[in-house]
Amino acid sequence: MVNLSQMLLYSLKRFISLAISLIIASVIIFTVIEIAPGDPAQFMLGINAQPDTVAALQEELGLNVPKHIRYFNWISGMIVGDFGTSYTYRTPVAEMIVDRLWISLPLALYALTISTFVAFLVGIYAAARRGKLTDTAVMAATQLGVAIPNFWFAMMLVLVFAINFQIFSAGGFNGWNNGIGFGLQSLTLPAIALALPQAAILARVMRSSLIDILGEDYIRTARAKGLSKHQALWRHGVRNALIPVLTIIGLQFAFLIAGAIIIEQVFYLPGLGRLIFQSISSRDLIVVESIIMLLVFIVIIVNFLVDIAYAIVDPRLRLTS
Repeated sequence: MVNLSQMLLYSLKRFISLAISLIIASVIIFTVIEIAPGDPAQFMLGINAQPDTVAALQEELGLNVPKHIRYFNWISGMIVGDFGTSYTYRTPVAEMIVDRLWISLPLALYALTISTFVAFLVGIYAAARRGKLTDTAVMAATQLGVAIPNFWFAMMLVLVFAINFQIFSAGGFNGWNNGIGFGLQSLTLPAIALALPQAAILARVMRSSLIDILGEDYIRTARAKGLSKHQALWRHGVRNALIPVLTIIGLQFAFLIAGAIIIEQVFYLPGLGRLIFQSISSRDLIVVESIIMLLVFIVIIVNFLVDIAYAIVDPRLRLTS
């Protein structure tokens, strides 16, 4: 019962922190986008539009309403799932977001799967050979992976695998209607480009965590009972080293959802990232505000779930928070 009450108190504190973060984020997003230069109505009608025509369009789009009222209308609408209507396409923003989530969400999951698989193999391999030449080479490679911009790596992937070998398409999306295989083929190069820096970071975390675990007393006890180094590594080390690694994986998923704007632009994918880019270009403020707020919400929710999962695994966290 004490543990349950501690968990509820911890969850309540984290939930309050989540709500405050969302409110602050919404105010910042709305303020920054609203003070950006350029009037959407003027942009849509052109520089030669008559003032009365611009005013009429502003009224039609609701741009003549005081900003604080527009903010509360926007927030209250998002709470019930109404993200407003696009200025440019005159369609509900929620429908536009859902259509593009079918690309951005699988892309993030695909990239996360690749990065996790590669990071686990590389991190465990490096930890098992700590201090050897192979360990040094692996760590140098991961450092390079962190340093290389993913958009540059994406262009190299297109050059090698799309233009030279012609294994994958250089861009675009075949659609899920043609089969999962065709859809995944279109997302493979973008997913690899997204996964590279994340795999490098995760591999370094996995290696460090595993090295710390291998120095614990219970690992030495397992070795004293007759287990080989590799047996102790796999039976006891890897499982206990997963706690900080799983935390990083959760945070990486949020980043992959929110951080694919440039990659989607490079590969011409009609996902959320490309929609944001197009909406910024056309001054479609309601779309930009809503998508960014949604991405912030996903990041904060994932962080919240990671905190809760971490507290369940490690009770000490509940006592210190």
